[in-house]
Amino acid sequence: MKLLTSLILLPFVALLAADPIPNPQINYVGFTALASDLEKTREANRVSEEEFIRLSKEPGTIILDARSKDRFEALHVKGAIHLAFTDFTEPALRKLIPDTATRILIYCNNNFENEPVNFARKGKSVALNIQTFINLHAYGYTNVIELGPLLDVKTTKIQFEGADAPKH
Repeated sequence: MKLLTSLILLPFVALLAADPIPNPQINYVGFTALASDLEKTREANRVSEEEFIRLSKEPGTIILDARSKDRFEALHVKGAIHLAFTDFTEPALRKLIPDTATRILIYCNNNFENEPVNFARKGKSVALNIQTFINLHAYGYTNVIELGPLLDVKTTKIQFEGADAPKH
């Protein structure tokens, strides 16, 4: 009986030992579980350039840019709204996007090449799309669609605006 109890409690002891400095406001295990749970959803919600453009034109769809304010102001997908990822809180998101069922299109630096300043490449395992997708879901937004491909800013059909946008 003692052995059975020890075997049952072992995973919980390991969890406690893994976090020697507890903080009730930080839950890494919860984050990794959420990321794992959303893996198939995220893959199913990644779309092509053409689908991203089509969806962006539908009423009620929002394009969200979560990069820094400076990079957003310099160059962003036409029609996008801005909330820096570092500013994601439930109140900030609800103010910007009150309805959690709203279709939200997201993109990040790693979706565009040949613009090394405004779309500076990030490490692929920490691309902003990944955190943005997971965090939006964590805050209750379930209709998040991610631009999938890597596109050349000079040849993509996606239009841009901002201080550094090409003048036509």
